[in-house]
Amino acid sequence: MTDDAAAFEDNLLAEWRANGGTVTSGPLAGHPLLVMTSTGARTGEPRRAILTFSRDGGDYVVAGSASGAPTDPAWLQNVRSDPSVTIEAEGRTFPATATVVDDTEHARLWPKHVAALPHFADYPEKAGRVIPVVRIRPE
Repeated sequence: MTDDAAAFEDNLLAEWRANGGTVTSGPLAGHPLLVMTSTGARTGEPRRAILTFSRDGGDYVVAGSASGAPTDPAWLQNVRSDPSVTIEAEGRTFPATATVVDDTEHARLWPKHVAALPHFADYPEKAGRVIPVVRIRPE
């Protein structure tokens, strides 16, 4: 991660935490956010990802879109390697399990995710790939 990207994330998180889980400025203003800490697949080190989410019952749903990039985000390989994660969301921090959903669940969850977060609609075409959907289940 570049120094600029790290500074952006640090500032975003500071605003998010200071405002009770809401960001009021920048590109993520108004979006529901969570912070997922996974274990690096190659390094074994903790890795932070700030993600927008939708909900499916008591579970969180995130998409491995990398903002429409042609490759999966690094955090996706991390959860495929070790699904045990820590989540900070909605004013609490808790352990969870992150699982890439199968095709049937993807077909059900993707349209719901796009309905909640319409900016995801163009990502599959932009990326030229199916965007993986991950269910995060609190433990």
